Amino acid sequence: MESLQSINVSGDVLMELGLAYGPKLLGALATLVIGLWVVGVLVGIIKKVLVKSKVDPSLGSFLSSLASILLKVLVYISALGVLGVEMTSFIAILGAAGLAVGLALSGTLQNFAGGVMILFFKYFKVGDFIEAQGYMGSVKEIQIFVTVLTTPDNKTIIIPNGPLATGSLTNFSAQEKRRVDWTFGIAYGDDVDKAYEVLGRLIAEDERILKDPEPFMAVSALADSSVNIVVRVWVNAADFWPVHFRMNEQVYKTFDKEGLTIPFPQRDVHIHQAG
Repeated sequence: MESLQSINVSGDVLMELGLAYGPKLLGALATLVIGLWVVGVLVGIIKKVLVKSKVDPSLGSFLSSLASILLKVLVYISALGVLGVEMTSFIAILGAAGLAVGLALSGTLQNFAGGVMILFFKYFKVGDFIEAQGYMGSVKEIQIFVTVLTTPDNKTIIIPNGPLATGSLTNFSAQEKRRVDWTFGIAYGDDVDKAYEVLGRLIAEDERILKDPEPFMAVSALADSSVNIVVRVWVNAADFWPVHFRMNEQVYKTFDKEGLTIPFPQRDVHIHQAG
């Protein structure tokens, strides 16, 4: 009998709790679900507006990411308010917790500051090819805390903005023109002037190589087994690697036809018989 009474009491308590907090809980869940959906829509609209306004893609990615975080925080706070959490006390607790978390996550704050510096000083932008922190790749996104690179072999590299903003960085896309350097070796006894003539012809045949600044050729070293000729030309930045690889191929195919030898290390072995 007592057990039945206790079950009835528990059922009444659960009923009272359900009636008291059920609507608030449902309201909080509805606020959370609808709020996050609205945030997604608003962030999408912000991205479209930034694109139509022709805002720098780097800045656009950063601003849309920041807006998403701030709006989501507001949604969570609103859901807690609907649930009945006292917001004045909650904000005070949140401020104290934020200070503690800020101290604990100083590296994260450094990354945020690094992201702001990257966008303000424009060390690079989306689409640039850079080398930093031991990685090379094209900048895909500049987010609040990290920068996303895509390597030439299609790997995704994520680099924190703090070290990226304060460390050494090479931006291969910063200038419109780049210089391509080669060193080609010919054998001792080959005609250097003939080599100059062949190289000059190959350079003239490639329309991607710029006439100004003028191409440069000179003997750079008398090495152990070759006479080394340095060649320097200027190209548009996008043509750097295609021109580099193409010239290597053309020199290999042409030197032999023109009677020029590309030397390679060799070793002579002499065998002496005893007696």
